[in-house]
Amino acid sequence: MTGTTGTSGNCTWNWRVAARCRTDDGDGLFVSGAAQREVRGFCFACPVRTECLAYALDEQIEFGIWGGATERERRAMLRARPDVASWADLLAEARLAHYTAEAASIRAAAAAAEEAATEVRATPVDADVIG
Repeated sequence: MTGTTGTSGNCTWNWRVAARCRTDDGDGLFVSGAAQREVRGFCFACPVRTECLAYALDEQIEFGIWGGATERERRAMLRARPDVASWADLLAEARLAHYTAEAASIRAAAAAAEEAATEVRATPVDADVIG
C-alpha cells in the first residue's frame, strides 16, 4: 500500500492511485460554468469519490470537478461549515457511521427472517389441512 502524508500529518492511503480520472480523461473535469453539472456524473462511479471531495475541500481547490462536486457546490459546503478542521476526518466518520448503520440494519433483517423461519417450522401442522 502506498502511503502519503496528508494535511493532518498522518500517513494515509494514496487514494489518487484508484481515482477513475487517473486512467480516463481527467482533463474533461476542468470545465467551467453550466458544463460542470453535466461532467460531474463521471465521478459518480469513482471508488474514491469521497476522498477526492475531502481533499478538494481541505485544500480549498477552486477549479474543476472534485468528488462529483462543482466549484459552486464546494464553495457552499465551505461556507456552510466553516468550523470543519478536516473534511477528510468528517467524511470518513460519516462513511463509517453510514456503513455501521447499514450493517446493523442487515443484521436485524437477517435475525427477523430467521425468527420468522423458526416460527414457521415450529407451527404444528393441522391434520385436517393435510388431508
